[in-house]
Amino acid sequence: MNKKTLLLAPAVALGLSTMAAAPAMADHAEGSYSTTLNQINNSGATGEVWIDVNGAEATVTVEASGLAETFMDAPYPHVQHIHIGAQGTCPTPDADTNGDGIIDTPEGQPFYGMIGTTLSTGDAPKGAETATDITVAPTGSSFTYKETFELNEETQDALEAGTGVVVVHGLDPANQPAAATEKMSSLAPELPLAATAPALCGPLQMQPVGGADTGATVTAAAETAGSNDMGMIALAGGGLLAAAGGALAVRRRMS
Repeated sequence: MNKKTLLLAPAVALGLSTMAAAPAMADHAEGSYSTTLNQINNSGATGEVWIDVNGAEATVTVEASGLAETFMDAPYPHVQHIHIGAQGTCPTPDADTNGDGIIDTPEGQPFYGMIGTTLSTGDAPKGAETATDITVAPTGSSFTYKETFELNEETQDALEAGTGVVVVHGLDPANQPAAATEKMSSLAPELPLAATAPALCGPLQMQPVGGADTGATVTAAAETAGSNDMGMIALAGGGLLAAAGGALAVRRRMS
């Protein structure tokens, strides 16, 4: 069977019941968001995400490294999404309810929810239709993803509510517990369990505009400004006194 066919399962194969990719009709999530992506399932991977929302347009940057590099002698495709509508958190170890040593996608959904946006490459749609399309997913062990697109209203709602979570999928089966490597995915039976499981996860948080100035910072700035003002006054006063003294000396010499 074609390698891409094996990896390209229907959207439900990742447990990814997605929200409809409705046109963005609001801009209530304007601002900057970020998260550190932490490993799940012993993936050994790391990453970071930055999202800038301007109106209904989002610029999303994902940097990831340490992911599975190849699968079936081809670059490993890592589908990635902004998940929404649940707790806005990443699954903890006790999410492995069946005890096979791996947190599969359905076990993680109570924490991070369904897909709001697919982070596909290029001009590919960002909705349900590309949720598991490996042809528009970043590939390999490391990648930098940066795309600008219209953000649907459901994802904007989640960002505003603090329930948006970025999840990157795809594990190296060789790095997983024996019980997991011997199992096939319940969502895509032709694939190893690891192939549809999450590898990285991070809850998105809105960043303060221009940083957070504390009262102490403001006070210190005011005190500095005040000191500078006093210094200028003193300098000006000294200049006036010097000028007055000079004028008096000239008058005395003239007399």
